[in-house]
Amino acid sequence: MTKKPKPTEPVKPEPKPRRNYMVALSVEVPAIAKQALGSRGFAEAGLFTHWAEIAGAQLAASSLPIKVSFPRGRRDEGTLTVRCGGAAALELQHLAPSILERINGHFGYRAVARLKIEQGVVSARKVAMPPPPLTRLEQNEVTEATAPVADPDIRESLQRLGAAIRRRNKAGNEA
Repeated sequence: MTKKPKPTEPVKPEPKPRRNYMVALSVEVPAIAKQALGSRGFAEAGLFTHWAEIAGAQLAASSLPIKVSFPRGRRDEGTLTVRCGGAAALELQHLAPSILERINGHFGYRAVARLKIEQGVVSARKVAMPPPPLTRLEQNEVTEATAPVADPDIRESLQRLGAAIRRRNKAGNEA
């Protein structure tokens, strides 16, 4: 016969089974992010990690999503609290309808209905801008440099690598 736990005794959760093998980090990140960001209302960490793509690089550099709060028992019609500094708050207020549309497009449903703007200091963050595209002349130079390679798969990989290096160097020269 097994002994039933007393009602006053707290029931301990089952420990996770141990693994004796490697797991890709990409498999573990969602669970870790959910633990870290779940208490702040970020059901999906994508809103926080992709803020620059959603809000735009300029606005994302001076604003930061703080939390998402939903009405009790629901996961839609939420309120997103965003911390902004200075003029970014006014810009965010004017862009709120398009920002809400982009956020809901990111989620795939009407997850956020309102933006709550909190003015405060946002630490200076550098938002990565995409490198500038190559001109046709620069692209032709990369193609000519890889023309002697016989294998088409290797040649294509080298062309992508060469174009990426040229774009990175071009971005560094413009800065």
